[in-house]
Amino acid sequence: MRKISAEKIKETIESIILEVAFNLPEDVCAALESAHKKEASKLGKSILKDLVDNIKVAKDEKLPLCQDTGFVVIFMEIGQEVQIEGDLHKAINEAVAKAYQEGYLRKSIVSDPIQRKNSGDNTPAIVYTEIVPGDKIKIKLLTKGGGAENCSAIRMFNPTVGAEEIEKFVIETVKNAGPNACPPIIVGIGIGGTFDKAAQIAKKSLFRKIGTHNSKPHIAKMEESLLGKINKTGIGPGGLGGKITALAVNTETFPCHIASLPVAVNIECHSHRHKEVTI
Repeated sequence: MRKISAEKIKETIESIILEVAFNLPEDVCAALESAHKKEASKLGKSILKDLVDNIKVAKDEKLPLCQDTGFVVIFMEIGQEVQIEGDLHKAINEAVAKAYQEGYLRKSIVSDPIQRKNSGDNTPAIVYTEIVPGDKIKIKLLTKGGGAENCSAIRMFNPTVGAEEIEKFVIETVKNAGPNACPPIIVGIGIGGTFDKAAQIAKKSLFRKIGTHNSKPHIAKMEESLLGKINKTGIGPGGLGGKITALAVNTETFPCHIASLPVAVNIECHSHRHKEVTI
């Protein structure tokens, strides 16, 4: 049994938050640079150049990539041969509070969804844990902005529908989002499971590297089809027209009940701040 202290986890999460707030992952940077080269619209090209320039300024000046510094979402895979010493959830939230204070990051979380009083330290984080084989802990962390999150949707389909109907729903969701999701976007899709599981795997799909596809050929084909159709909507960078509306479509699936077919679409903005670390 390998022992890992909650303090170690706290330090790791704090470090990740402070890194992703100012440094966009390489695959996202490369996708935006590629989009800038491919965009035909003069205005769209200008917007993409601003986004690429913003990445450099944020990194060099240590300024947040976006004023919305996000809701911290963590997927944690815990090896079954690991013993965590200390209070895990307390450590996670202490890490979030410290990072947002030290990094001068905007605190965007309200303690109660009706009373709307700010928690003051961007806590609590949303944490999903999974027990897996091994003696390590894998931490996948995403700081999710509110604008793109608000444009997400879920639908409980009749199980007799096919891929075409699912694609129509995804495209409809993207069109409804328009400029509000800060395109070019990354589209995370979860198909199957239950109402809540579909949404969870849609969000988890956002961690997949841009340019990679689902291992199932028919799902990979759907991803390619959707990316092409989304980029033909004309929404474009910033929602001001163009051929690059989305950088990627990432889809994950899960077995579901014979009477169900849940589909969730979790939209992510161009400021796709995430990182994976293994302890």
